[in-house]
Amino acid sequence: MAGVAATHRNLSALHRALGETLPRAVHPGAWWGWALSLAVVASLTTNPLIHLLLIAVLTLVVTARRGDSPFARALRYYVFLGVFVIAVRVVLHVLVGLKFGSVELIRLPTIDLPSWAAGIVLGGTIYLEGLLRAVAEGLRLATIIICVGAANALANPKRLLRAFPAALHDIGTALVVAVSVAPQLAESVVRVMRARRLRGDHRTGLRGLKHIAIPVLHDTLERSIHLAASMDSRGYGRRDASDPRSERVTTALTFAGLILAMLGLYGVFVTVGFSLWSWPLLAAGLALSYAGLRRAGRAVRRTAYRPDPWRAPEWLTLGCGLVAVAAILLTRRLSPEGLILPLEPLGWPALPLLTLAGLLVATVPAFLTPEPRTSRTAPRTREAFV
Repeated sequence: MAGVAATHRNLSALHRALGETLPRAVHPGAWWGWALSLAVVASLTTNPLIHLLLIAVLTLVVTARRGDSPFARALRYYVFLGVFVIAVRVVLHVLVGLKFGSVELIRLPTIDLPSWAAGIVLGGTIYLEGLLRAVAEGLRLATIIICVGAANALANPKRLLRAFPAALHDIGTALVVAVSVAPQLAESVVRVMRARRLRGDHRTGLRGLKHIAIPVLHDTLERSIHLAASMDSRGYGRRDASDPRSERVTTALTFAGLILAMLGLYGVFVTVGFSLWSWPLLAAGLALSYAGLRRAGRAVRRTAYRPDPWRAPEWLTLGCGLVAVAAILLTRRLSPEGLILPLEPLGWPALPLLTLAGLLVATVPAFLTPEPRTSRTAPRTREAFV
């Protein structure tokens, strides 16, 4: 008990050092930066141990720091989607995948295809090495999907819209609507199924599907109408009258900045001989793009009530994700064999200590960020007695 009390006191002292003593929501940009950093980590390896540890880190942080909004319960649906992706990848490998390896599992009949489909074999012998490669590639994509689901569970997409630049407000609205479709649809399905169980309707399969689909579609249509009405009442899509010449200048600045930024990124990541000019081109492209976005944002009338602050916990959250990225990049340079699943010859995957340390750092936001404001932590108002 003494050790637990000492740990609690240490965490409280760190919270006070970070300047956060009251529950509040962490800036959504910080959560998205943290989650996308872990998605980058997942994309740079095919080691299933690292992917499983990433999923454990995501689950820990989401469980500790999610709120009580409907979006906060959406992670499990992304997990189900990830499992479905792995299953589809395995089925595709069995049907039309490249068969290789030495450990034979099963022999399937082979179907001959026309000459224009040369190189594609339907069926054939399934080997353990090829099947494990399909599972590892599916797990990598599933982990990236779960990273997006974790960001969606930790940061309400509607709050993320306030953090978008004014010039990208329309694009941000489309992205928020696209990201929030899956959680809202899943919430509608759960609500309809609960209502059916309360009414004593336990039909399943195709007979129960029509009794679920129609109410879900009706609920989705009703939500869309309410969303369109609320957005119209708040002035979404309305712009001030602008000079055509100013719009052409803004378009030219943004387009030129994007071209220079792409050339700079090409020099940084692809061509070694072009690296001397890559950084100046990248800096110039970013500067021109920023100038174009600032000019375009002046034509958008938008206000934000109580904008989310960006303080020490936000920097800590983003920094922990970047540390994980830096750790796997160093591992890729020093010992790249630890980031792949050994198939030829088949062996147990290694766990690089540097990458493991980066993933442990990525769990820090679960303990050193302020708790989200929920119905349990919200301040109680005094009841008025008449």
